[in-house]
Amino acid sequence: MATPKPTPTSIDRSRRRPGVHAEHPHYKWWALSCTSLGMLMATINSGTLIIALPDLERSLGVSLLQLVWVILVYMIASTVLVLTAGRLSDLFGRKRAYVLGFLLFSIASLGAGFSGGPTELILWRIVQGVGGALLFANSAAIVTDAFEREQLGVAMGTNTMVAAVGLVIGPVLGGALVSISWHWVFWFNVPFGLIGSAWAGLVLHELSSRDENRGLDLVGSTAYLVGLTGFVYALSRGGLTGWDDSLVIAALAVAAVLLPLFVAIESRQRAPMLDLSLFGDKMFAAASGAAFINGLSRFALMFIFVFYFQGPQGDDPITAGLKLAPMAAAMLISSPIAGMVADRRGSRTLAAAGMVVTAVGLALMTTLQVNTPYWESGLYLFLVGLGSGMFNSPNTAAMMGGVPGERRGVAAGARVMLQNTGAVISIAFVIAVVTNAVPKDVLFKIFSGLASGLSPAQLDPFISHMHLALWCLAGVSLAGAVVSLMRPAHRVAAVARPEAAQG
Repeated sequence: MATPKPTPTSIDRSRRRPGVHAEHPHYKWWALSCTSLGMLMATINSGTLIIALPDLERSLGVSLLQLVWVILVYMIASTVLVLTAGRLSDLFGRKRAYVLGFLLFSIASLGAGFSGGPTELILWRIVQGVGGALLFANSAAIVTDAFEREQLGVAMGTNTMVAAVGLVIGPVLGGALVSISWHWVFWFNVPFGLIGSAWAGLVLHELSSRDENRGLDLVGSTAYLVGLTGFVYALSRGGLTGWDDSLVIAALAVAAVLLPLFVAIESRQRAPMLDLSLFGDKMFAAASGAAFINGLSRFALMFIFVFYFQGPQGDDPITAGLKLAPMAAAMLISSPIAGMVADRRGSRTLAAAGMVVTAVGLALMTTLQVNTPYWESGLYLFLVGLGSGMFNSPNTAAMMGGVPGERRGVAAGARVMLQNTGAVISIAFVIAVVTNAVPKDVLFKIFSGLASGLSPAQLDPFISHMHLALWCLAGVSLAGAVVSLMRPAHRVAAVARPEAAQG
């Protein structure tokens, strides 16, 4: 009997689109290409916007507090909603959530570029944060679904390496875009996001089963949103207006009530936003604590140095962007190497060592002055980037490797929420320290990139407060090293190494 001749529609439809089927041994690399594209877009956007802040202040008439909140509202939205986004992906699919994240980010970027004032810009940044939450919540979960556990460190290291590329490109690109117009800092994201959504829609597959528990925790999400916003608002405003300001006191009171209440709510919810049972695992709990501390110790650094380079050192945006490159370049080098070492040797000692290296770099930065030659600040930035790369990919692999497949969306969301909470507080804390007791006219010129006419004596209060903030961040990083060492040894996969990896 003759074999039926295949019709055109039956001739391997997968050849009409990029990628491979979900069971193909190379599918994991296609999935990694999607998450890397999302990571690249997010980090490029972060770098381009930070370098454009002085120009935004001049062009839109943005106050210093509003300028800080252009950054913070995006981070708060993506931080608070990342757990809800992870929960939704566990319920309805990670592919759908990831594609939606790219689309929302593109739409919000288009709107932000057309903003006519600070309020409108801040509102669009909130929408961007919603898109960012969908991307952040699913990136690590998609990678963990696709890769074998013994290759997870390499995969996470690759994502971190791509993020480092974005951090290298972002500030330099931001300087170039600002020279055209600040609007392009946002509009640049639009084609990037549309390409990302199309790519994810074409190559990703759903690999994990859906969570049977269908609830959503809107009460917990609201408590955390209002509580964290109140705390960050109080920190960022207190240094500018004084800690006896009635709004500062009220915001701190709201945070003091709602943040503990959030924990109580989560312990009683049937489908909590933050699944506290995840922290019953010592590895996940300690690695989560270290991720929070890492965000707290490092994230404000780029924020500080953008204003240090464009303020006291009088650099233009492109030069300032180039000067930030060593930190990201070091992450680019150390992240994939750290991931490979963690897969073979374990992650505990490596992650702790990364936090120590970061602390050393931060402490050395306290020697910087107005006229310090660039080789010193460049070297210290390189050290911090080296330590960050050593920490991030091993710590993420340790956190995600032992989580059941159907819970990886919410686990990935918890990881990002904790790290981003640390990052949000980091910026607010540094602003509170740096702006405290510094004359307002000096602050305005520094944050507007117009400080070249100021004398060293006028700049001294800013420099000394910058040093104080850096000492605090160095101490926090050392605390993170201690927390990293408190967790169990990260066991590599039994097939690859039957015994526990030491450290």
